[in-house]
Amino acid sequence: IKSMQQDKGWTEWPAALRDRNETVLRELGEAQADELDLIHFEQYVFFRQWWNLKAYANQNRIGIFGDMPIFVAHDSADVWSCRECFLLDDEGHPTVVAGVPPDYFSETGQRWGNPHYDWEWLEADGFKWWVDRMESQLALFDLVRIDHFRGFQASWEVPAHEETAMNGRWVEAPGDRLFTELRECFDPLPVVAEDLGTITPEVLELRDKYALPGMKILQFAFDSGPDNPYLPHNQEVNSVVYTGTHDNDTTVGWFDSLPDETSTQVFDYLGNPAESMPWPLIRSAYASVAQLAVIPLQ
Repeated sequence: IKSMQQDKGWTEWPAALRDRNETVLRELGEAQADELDLIHFEQYVFFRQWWNLKAYANQNRIGIFGDMPIFVAHDSADVWSCRECFLLDDEGHPTVVAGVPPDYFSETGQRWGNPHYDWEWLEADGFKWWVDRMESQLALFDLVRIDHFRGFQASWEVPAHEETAMNGRWVEAPGDRLFTELRECFDPLPVVAEDLGTITPEVLELRDKYALPGMKILQFAFDSGPDNPYLPHNQEVNSVVYTGTHDNDTTVGWFDSLPDETSTQVFDYLGNPAESMPWPLIRSAYASVAQLAVIPLQ
């Protein structure tokens, strides 16, 4: 349909298509049967190839670690096909959007623009949309990282008409009840919680209640004192250690940009190794008590 509508977003489609009129969709499906069959076949080929690859990897003791954002794009099949799951107006436009408040990195915060979930409706429906989403992810991956995990405890809600994220508010989410349902459907629940950023005790409590490993980033470990939770001596077994993430500079770029005092501190902590970066930080990650170490290929 999007192709037929010159790639316009679904809220700009004729009302019958926008609102998923059953008669109109059925007639379109019949008229465009060949085009739809091609899409079905492409997806069939992709998934067959993916699962063959995954099976081969698993047979060789290699797991596939996937990434799932907590939110979805507004102009997506997810939202168009399940409008009741999101806070939208009668024409499908978001009434509020996701983001994060102003912080050290941004004076105006980050206005992501993703529609917020209608958690009340989702909970009344038994969180079926989330169960289906997790089921599809666990079919693709052996382990899933959920980005912006703190949004399951509370998320920053910005009125859709605002141009920045400054005038938002924290709105609690039923993360405890959601993960109770997910644990009942999937046990074990192979999920990693991306718990970076402004994290409250309530977020950590939710993470730990379901024994979800958090993330430890070595590039963040040396900008404060010995209590820094990312320093290797403060890391926990039930966590995943990274030298840096996709949001970071490369380890060499990070290290070269440090003030001399801090780079000296890093090398002192790591035992003044003879090797140059990034190898000392990589060795530190591999030596960590964390149950999993991730070294980005950058």
